[in-house]
Amino acid sequence: MAFRFALVGNPNCGKTTMFNEVTGSTQHVGNWPGVTVEKKEGKARRFKEDIKVIDLPGIYSLSPYSLEEIISRNYILEERPDVVINIVDATNIERNLYLTTQLIELGIPVVVALNMMDALEARGDQIDIPRLEKQLGVPVIPTSANKAHGTKELIEQTLQVAQNAASGQLAESITLFEEKIEKSLEKLSELITPMLGQMYPPRFATVKLLEGDEIVTANIKMNHKLIEAIRATRDQLEQEYDNDMETIIADQRYQFISKVVSKSVKKKLSVGGLTVSDKMDKILTHRIFAIPLFLLIMYVVFTITFGFIGTFTIDYIDHLMNVALADTVTTLLHSAGAAEWLDSLIVGGIIAGLGSILVFVPQIMILFFFLAILEDSGYMSRAAFMMDRMFRKIGLSGKSFIPMIMGIGCSVPAIMATRTLENEKDRRLTIILTPFMSCGARLPVYALFAAAFFANAQSLVIFSLYLLGMVVAILSGILLRKTLFKGEAEAFVMELPPYRIPTFKGLMIHMWDRGKGFIKKAGTVIFAASVIIWFGQTFNFSLQMGDEVSGSIFGSVGTFISPFFAPLGFGDWRSSVALLTGFVAKEAVVATMGILNNLGEVGEGSVELMASLQTYFTPLKAYAFMTFTLLYMPCIAAFAAIKREMNSWKWTLFTVGYQTATAWIVSLIVYQGGKLLGLG
Repeated sequence: MAFRFALVGNPNCGKTTMFNEVTGSTQHVGNWPGVTVEKKEGKARRFKEDIKVIDLPGIYSLSPYSLEEIISRNYILEERPDVVINIVDATNIERNLYLTTQLIELGIPVVVALNMMDALEARGDQIDIPRLEKQLGVPVIPTSANKAHGTKELIEQTLQVAQNAASGQLAESITLFEEKIEKSLEKLSELITPMLGQMYPPRFATVKLLEGDEIVTANIKMNHKLIEAIRATRDQLEQEYDNDMETIIADQRYQFISKVVSKSVKKKLSVGGLTVSDKMDKILTHRIFAIPLFLLIMYVVFTITFGFIGTFTIDYIDHLMNVALADTVTTLLHSAGAAEWLDSLIVGGIIAGLGSILVFVPQIMILFFFLAILEDSGYMSRAAFMMDRMFRKIGLSGKSFIPMIMGIGCSVPAIMATRTLENEKDRRLTIILTPFMSCGARLPVYALFAAAFFANAQSLVIFSLYLLGMVVAILSGILLRKTLFKGEAEAFVMELPPYRIPTFKGLMIHMWDRGKGFIKKAGTVIFAASVIIWFGQTFNFSLQMGDEVSGSIFGSVGTFISPFFAPLGFGDWRSSVALLTGFVAKEAVVATMGILNNLGEVGEGSVELMASLQTYFTPLKAYAFMTFTLLYMPCIAAFAAIKREMNSWKWTLFTVGYQTATAWIVSLIVYQGGKLLGLG
């Protein structure tokens, strides 16, 4: 028999860590139908039963105030999983139990995973598990997902609850509210139940109708008698409690939670005492030192990524692909008597193109590994909080920083993440600015040129490019906010989770989730681009193979458009063609450089490519080229995401036009300004 377990919990409760621990590498990541909110599902490991686990979006309640809450609520009510596993942060139990009281009303078996028990015990607090189970009326399993403690027991207990429910054994109901409210709910439920069918659990529907939930009210066809009964009950209770109904229900839930916590939880920390997170925040979120510390941390990340470790990995993969593999394939092709064009295609096109990209995979994985550390430790939430004050000056809130910092990984999900912004002006402005945050696909371009022209300062140069992207985004935000997007930014409310030590397993999963997209693109888009680039640089417009690349199809096209880039310092036709292929995928820029410089054909690697670039680039021209690569229109996949989220061709074309124009102007300033300063 197959079972479906849904993981539900507040943001930062350790739900994703629990999901990773339970499912491991069996998980599948996609999107919920019709939206861009991430959907994760997988199979529970180490169990003979067929157990499917669904990781629902992190939510604080089942009220329909956000897209995540609507998705989670609809999944539970419409798909009706066999058991809901409610992940509760034991260190913040009062707030987390609010969602628990709502889940219990859904009529679906619930198991509470009391997570982060290690952190709770470390600060000297205690929870009476048997008493908590009795008060909530559901099983409670203590867990520490980051240490894999209690996860096996959790799934075993959940499986037992699912089997009991299948045989008709249900948990006893508990009384959440005061007697007069419970009696009112009971009377209304008798009128509502006949109209529900299988749509909603009676208790849930009654509470939501009384609260005035718009979605539930619209979905239930109510007669005049029921409408009047709900109105009369609401008026009576609001008058008696001197408050609106939604606040009354929320207050009743918190009163229940307060009683539960007072009887089950024993806290050692005195009121007003500082936790470890509080002490760290005094430094890391300091009003003066916070941003310099953030920049220092990011600089250290880049130094490690592009220092000795990153350089070593590049040299190893480069030799493997462009020497060992290329020589082996060349020998095999020659011994098989392959045609010259086939040898050129496979070695000079495909291997050279893919090899020039794959050499940078280790560096990209290292960067994503450190970003995962910053996210899983809770520091990135602080970064968004710190940036709120700066973002206010450009008319945005710290909420916009979250998709923008995601842009360091990939612009596509970052652009999709702007859906969390309710204000349309804020959302469109964030979409325009996000591609200025350098994505991982641009990294091979920086690494190649930095190694070729700034060998003694690679980390500093690459870090300066990321910093330049942020500065351009801020200045663009100020300009656009004062012209096209006038108005106030929306309020920014965000929970700062406690600092935690990330698990190695969690870091590996997050690193792979981000990095595999780069590898997949190398195997698909870059493969196709390498073949096209090889064809364009091998044949002329008469479809004849030529010895001179300058006379090829791409040579002619590059020569035609090169005057556009001449004022920026890189008017060479090869540079022009490389930037054109960057419209398909930014990784293709390096692949194009390798192929157009005729290096793959003789099995030579990146050292020779650097030497070739040094014949028509100077350090100043190289930095101007990297600047243009940083700022101009993103790849075709990001273009499609912009069109989808903007839902307007006018705004989409304006976005890519603005980005490319900005790239041209800033690159012009870099090159011509550098020449005036005598740097050329």
